[in-house]
Amino acid sequence: MFSNFNFDLIYREQNELTPLVVMMCGVAGSGKTTFSQQLEKEGFVRLSIDEEIWATNGRYGIDFPIEKMEEYKKDAERKLRNRLIKLIHDKQHVVIDFSFWDRVRRNQYKKLIEDTGGKWKLIYLKVHPDDLRERLKIRNKRFDANAFPISEEVLTSYLDGFEIPNGEGEIVIEN
Repeated sequence: MFSNFNFDLIYREQNELTPLVVMMCGVAGSGKTTFSQQLEKEGFVRLSIDEEIWATNGRYGIDFPIEKMEEYKKDAERKLRNRLIKLIHDKQHVVIDFSFWDRVRRNQYKKLIEDTGGKWKLIYLKVHPDDLRERLKIRNKRFDANAFPISEEVLTSYLDGFEIPNGEGEIVIEN
């Protein structure tokens, strides 16, 4: 999926003194997890809200009621944020597999990363909405932590609320 992307743009930023934190940014189905898993193979620690919820609470709509999702997202993010701080202190390179859909939250994390002693890269995966719909049709048939079901209504709300990074130091990947 990312065979045309030059991962050296990220790898060359790594050093032993200042941990690199890659912040993934994109709508559901844009390829954040696939990209993150590539970095994970190269030694990055991957943090995923979806996987944290799965590990702690089980499957959405099966092991816990749908109404609990927002509460569980907040709990998972708080836990992963604390882990991120520890990983930066331990000089670990990290990839944050979140959507980072709003600028305010992206800026909060950038500040946290810098204040904790790390440096960041923001990767924005730009995908046409029709391509997202096709990918989500396939993904919605899976039953794993990274296959949170997304309806057309939910996708539309995600697309309408998504704040595209612009002038934030982002690397844009057309996917």
